[in-house]
Amino acid sequence: MEMWFSELHTSNVKISMRIEKQLFSGVSDCQRIDVLVSDEFGKILALDGEILFSEKDEFIYDEMVTHVPMSVHPNVKKVLIIGGGDGGVATSLTQYETIEQIDVVEPDEMFVEVCKEHFPELSKGLEDERVNVYIQDALRFLRSKSDEYDLIINDATDPFGYTEGLFTKEFYGNCYKALKEDGIMVYQHGSPFYEEDKEECVKMHRKAYKAFPISRVYQAHIPTCPSGYWLFGFASKKYHPINNFKPAEWKKLGIKTRYYTTNLHKGAFMLPKYVEDMLEEEERD
Repeated sequence: MEMWFSELHTSNVKISMRIEKQLFSGVSDCQRIDVLVSDEFGKILALDGEILFSEKDEFIYDEMVTHVPMSVHPNVKKVLIIGGGDGGVATSLTQYETIEQIDVVEPDEMFVEVCKEHFPELSKGLEDERVNVYIQDALRFLRSKSDEYDLIINDATDPFGYTEGLFTKEFYGNCYKALKEDGIMVYQHGSPFYEEDKEECVKMHRKAYKAFPISRVYQAHIPTCPSGYWLFGFASKKYHPINNFKPAEWKKLGIKTRYYTTNLHKGAFMLPKYVEDMLEEEERD
């Protein structure tokens, strides 16, 4: 008998994939966690029935939230990752020898342990001596921080459920306060293609645009994301993602990537017309 996993992208659209077996299923204080093995995407981690990442395409997300800000900010020493219990973003950041401290704030301890067991290559960065993992609420953690981080990466899953507080006006204000005077915040923006997702994209841009003097949106193509198309936000107190981009300096670091390139960096900020219109309309209000 064949086993298939299906995820609803909208009330009218779903993606299905053949599954070989299930490696783990459990319910934490925050969510249901499933680890599945698929024919096409390798091991998959799903939260509350929605794919968070797969072995085959997780590198795209991790590289785009890491290398885009790191190739713009000239001196990142201290980084905060909000969420990120899978360790993918931390692992990507540990390639930068100049980073001195990486704080990961993840509320779900079971999620961290499941990823360590089933995705050891992804989570290995959590064992780096520069990485500190805090199992606690990120909004509460942020309230006590001021002028502390060069880079904040919001790796929270989505604006619903237990992570809902990480997409509020207060959250963006606290991120601004926690950043140093030239700090950058990067966050996932979601998919703008389906009408059911579009409104959340608009809301996030509205909050970041009002909180930061520089706010831009960039894109990547991630097969297991809704519509295969994902947006990210770049919010900064000082640095512009294109005008202050330093491709030659980044290339000297010799960091190996599978998705990100300095040419792609520039192109990622060149958005389709319908996305430009959506964002510009919000900026005019």
